[in-house]
Amino acid sequence: MASLLACNQQIYPTLYSLFFIVGFPANCLSLLIAWKLMLKGNNMAVYLVSLSVSDLLYTVTLPVWIGLALQWSISDAVCSGMYLIMYNSFYVGSGLLCCISVDRYLAVVYPLHFHWVHEVKAAAAFSSLVWIVEILVHLPLLHHVGELESFDVLCNQDVPMTYRYAHVALVRVVLGFLFPVVLMTVCYLLIMRSLRQSASILEEERRKVGLLLLFLLLTYILSFMPYQMVMFLRVVLEQRNCDWAQRFRDAYLVTVATTTLNSTLDPIIYCLINESAKREIRKLFTQWNHQRSSTIGLTSASTKFLRTLNRTITHDHYRIYLSKPSYFTQFTAVHL
Repeated sequence: MASLLACNQQIYPTLYSLFFIVGFPANCLSLLIAWKLMLKGNNMAVYLVSLSVSDLLYTVTLPVWIGLALQWSISDAVCSGMYLIMYNSFYVGSGLLCCISVDRYLAVVYPLHFHWVHEVKAAAAFSSLVWIVEILVHLPLLHHVGELESFDVLCNQDVPMTYRYAHVALVRVVLGFLFPVVLMTVCYLLIMRSLRQSASILEEERRKVGLLLLFLLLTYILSFMPYQMVMFLRVVLEQRNCDWAQRFRDAYLVTVATTTLNSTLDPIIYCLINESAKREIRKLFTQWNHQRSSTIGLTSASTKFLRTLNRTITHDHYRIYLSKPSYFTQFTAVHL
């Protein structure tokens, strides 16, 4: 029990703090870059704006998870809202990654067709639909009330799992994880096959498209597979069984922590691999350096001007003083 308490109060807060420190600025930068690209008419950027907002919202809830791990008193309303954001982030992210995969598949495999799918308005409509569906599905979480005990129950989750919650969890595993993984994998394989067969696409472009899709897919699988596997085992074994509930408790807490990896790594992968994103980042840093240099130059020039002015005033004052020796002569004549 002592080791369990130490894990709650040391390991989890440390992990969540690290993910927050890295994930918050990374998602802010990703959101800014994607927003700039979206304003230029990039339809992919629309999905990435939504993905960054989803990841950023989840990242903002991490301080609450830290508080739960440290056994702070968290209100039921805050906890329910946090859970709504967490599940929305899970499955909005899944839906948006599916949209990105299908969009890239149609763009690469059928470049002369489905032009309307690649328009900014269409991407905005699909993104909005994903958000609306997920919010409506998870809205009942806001009405979930009960006694908040500690980090052990993660905000009133049914432990051991009830039949009703088991059915909901199973649907989430199948539709919220397995289906997106299968869809993204199939799209990735078909895209890579088409890229290899295309003589008009440069090798470097093939590599970048393949790397971006592959890293997004692997990050998603590595982040969510442990959590979804634990949830599936809970569905099968835990129902009304306190023994299994106790065994799965630690695994459940650990895998919930690993899901934050997706929110942390997505923006980093996108900004490092996507060429348009890298160009926007270079522009931002160039503008920042230019503004900084201008500010430093202005400050330096102002300082130099003040020093010159001070020397001039001092010199002129001294010259005026010497040009009128009568004051000194009169002064010495009176006092000697």
